[in-house]
Amino acid sequence: MKATNYDLTQGDILRKLLLVALPIMGTQFLQMAYNLTDMFWLGRVGYDAVAAAGTAGKYMWMSVAPMMIGRMGAEIGVSQSLGRSDREAALGFSQTALFLAAVTGILFGAMMFVFRYPLIGFFDIAETHVVQDAAAYLAIVAVGMPFTYISGAVTGIFNGAGNSRVPFVLNGAGLVFNMILTPIFIFGLDMGVVGAALSTTIVQIAVAVASILVVRVAPIRPFDAFRLLTRPAWSRAKQIFRWTLPIVAESASFTFLAMLLGRFVAAFGVGAMAVQRVGIQIESLTWMIGIGFTSAVTAFVGQNYGAEQWDRIRRGNAIALRMMVAWGFITAVIVWVWGAQLFSIFLSEPELIREGVRFLRILSIGQVLCSLEFLSIGAFRGVGKTMPPLVVSSGANALRVVIAYVLSQTALGLSGIWWGFTIGVCLRSVALFIWYRYHMRQLPKEAEPAQVPAG
Repeated sequence: MKATNYDLTQGDILRKLLLVALPIMGTQFLQMAYNLTDMFWLGRVGYDAVAAAGTAGKYMWMSVAPMMIGRMGAEIGVSQSLGRSDREAALGFSQTALFLAAVTGILFGAMMFVFRYPLIGFFDIAETHVVQDAAAYLAIVAVGMPFTYISGAVTGIFNGAGNSRVPFVLNGAGLVFNMILTPIFIFGLDMGVVGAALSTTIVQIAVAVASILVVRVAPIRPFDAFRLLTRPAWSRAKQIFRWTLPIVAESASFTFLAMLLGRFVAAFGVGAMAVQRVGIQIESLTWMIGIGFTSAVTAFVGQNYGAEQWDRIRRGNAIALRMMVAWGFITAVIVWVWGAQLFSIFLSEPELIREGVRFLRILSIGQVLCSLEFLSIGAFRGVGKTMPPLVVSSGANALRVVIAYVLSQTALGLSGIWWGFTIGVCLRSVALFIWYRYHMRQLPKEAEPAQVPAG
């Protein structure tokens, strides 16, 4: 690979941001398409099948937290090292991150498999067949968890190097594979929810194998001497943990508190659970793009932080913010105006569609403010300051649970939970953006020494 092709410290800022962001956003869209494909076909089985997969899916969502050790460890370590023109350190961080990803994936997958029934029991679902289907789904996807973590680490390596196109191509191929397998397993082999889990796991394994081959032998690989079976550098592992443990805690607390909200929703029945499952996937139009821009900003800021280009960091963040706010406004309009049409793709029951439209319209209120949060998280991660998002996210999400519970006990009922979602997002986004603005003002000027204050 010619490193200059992916150097984010030089050239037009907008072009370089888009060079990284667009493939990452495409990758996130593909991940959303994975979920929508399963949900689309399961919706043809019945809304109880959607609820079963959605319940198990909450633990797949939780699996994202420990996956951040490998992915973000690679993304931050590689980007900052390449910004300093230290390719040896970048290689060391990438190999160590991949090792940590494999280990954490095995541990988390084993936990999901062994404790699948207590985990599903957390939601106190009355329908026995939904519990059985959810536990079976969780057991199968647990087998593929180590492979998902490995793919995540490889994605972080390429993103940190500024070449986000490779993960996009790999995930695109996986999506096509998944679109072919899912209806075959669900209907052709008459496996229902189990079929959806099997097709997902097979695709995860295939994408991980392809990712390993690409990072090892493909001409576009970031490093010529990348080795899989090498002793990890423990000094780099410690640095990865310092960067990523706040990210892991942030993601885990967010997911756990979201699961508490899911339990509140479950009290309103399986239909309400299906509405939440579909609504969250539709709303991901915003946060999938946001995650893409977050990774792009992390890589951009990381490389320029390593190169001590402070003014370029500020200008890049300002450009990214304008683009993200514009997208947040567009998605808010989409889900407000066409919510019913979007919901009817996945569910056919009129009462569920009406509740889904109400859910989407309440969520749309916070879409623009979400953009502030995504930009702030990416900027903090790029400079290696991962504690501020943890502090703000944990506090705001805990408050969101309290608000949702209190409002759900009023005449608002289920809508009170939807309002809890939105109020929490707004508080979290504004608070984190204020902290981000303060921290960016503390960055050195171009002529000053490279000393950045603690978060």
